[in-house]
Amino acid sequence: MSNSEAPIRVGIIGTGQIGNFHLDNYTKVVNGVEVAAICDINPEVLSTVQKKYQIDDKNAYIHFRDVLKRTDIDAIDVCLHNNMHCPATVAALEAGKHVYCEKPMAGTYTDALTMYQTAQRTGKKLSIQLSTVFAKSTRAAKEIIDAGRLGNVYHARSTGCRRRGRPFVDGYGKMEFVKKEVAAGGALYDMGVYHIASMLYLLGNPKVERISGKTYQETPIDPKRKELSGYNVEELGLGFVRFAGNLSLDIIESWAVHMDKFDGSMIFGSQAGIRLEPFGMFWNEGDLEMSAVGELDDYAWRKSSVRENNEAYLSPQQHWIAALRGDVPLLPTAELALNTMLISEGIYHSERLGREVSVEEVSELSKSTALII
Repeated sequence: MSNSEAPIRVGIIGTGQIGNFHLDNYTKVVNGVEVAAICDINPEVLSTVQKKYQIDDKNAYIHFRDVLKRTDIDAIDVCLHNNMHCPATVAALEAGKHVYCEKPMAGTYTDALTMYQTAQRTGKKLSIQLSTVFAKSTRAAKEIIDAGRLGNVYHARSTGCRRRGRPFVDGYGKMEFVKKEVAAGGALYDMGVYHIASMLYLLGNPKVERISGKTYQETPIDPKRKELSGYNVEELGLGFVRFAGNLSLDIIESWAVHMDKFDGSMIFGSQAGIRLEPFGMFWNEGDLEMSAVGELDDYAWRKSSVRENNEAYLSPQQHWIAALRGDVPLLPTAELALNTMLISEGIYHSERLGREVSVEEVSELSKSTALII
């Protein structure tokens, strides 16, 4: 039962591809929420979205700071390009609004840290869109790990593979996704954030100590599309992370690679291991090697049928609204996203310097890439 019968009133900043996806979720999936305002700098885009979702002119804005002046809005959903996340989120938090922000958290670690510290200072909730944390496979793995079935967890692998799925140049998405000036990064920031964050969640979000990495852009691109887009981000990102407590993580994330697939992300423990996709658990009974699959659909059905407040964990947006309504504690998506930013930027610095880097170095080298909006 919710602590409040009144819906959470949300203002959405940015009504492009991601903004439309969030709007669909709010209107079709998420309970206890009302879209009170939308905002986009492009009047034509704004008008199209207004008509699609039947939003009055009085609730449609060109300037996002006008939305923040509304005293009847509880929370802001930031659906802008990566280098705009920090200024929009900070302004919303300081205006007394809770914030839900698209991934990655920001363009750089220092900007993400500013967002997190602002949320702590203002006492407002900050959640980052990390859908894989709410996936059936991740939730099942978390229960198994928390029950101690893996024994001493010591290593994890974060993987993500698109054979040929670079935004714009391969036909999907807009060119802003492949411009460092706007997106700040490529495969690691676009898709890697999901897989790295879910691994951090399963590992208990351990303290990062050192990071090593390499990035590539080798797969041929249509010349006209490359010139038009100004493509200057990585299509393949590799990393190795050393955590406190003798724990480690290796990373491989691809937008484009000449390979059919990678094995799914996995966790290694002293007593058993888990692979997320396809889901499986592996262990030994003496000399006998054991392998088991999980019935994830049945797992999800039983959760919905038996467990209280399960609907609050079906999606990141549903969870955020449920947390704002007081139904459940907010999962630490901001902390997970902040650590993911630290690792991802550490890979970029390691590539540039040609060596492993420490957390202290990443903190010192990280510079704001936030765009004025």
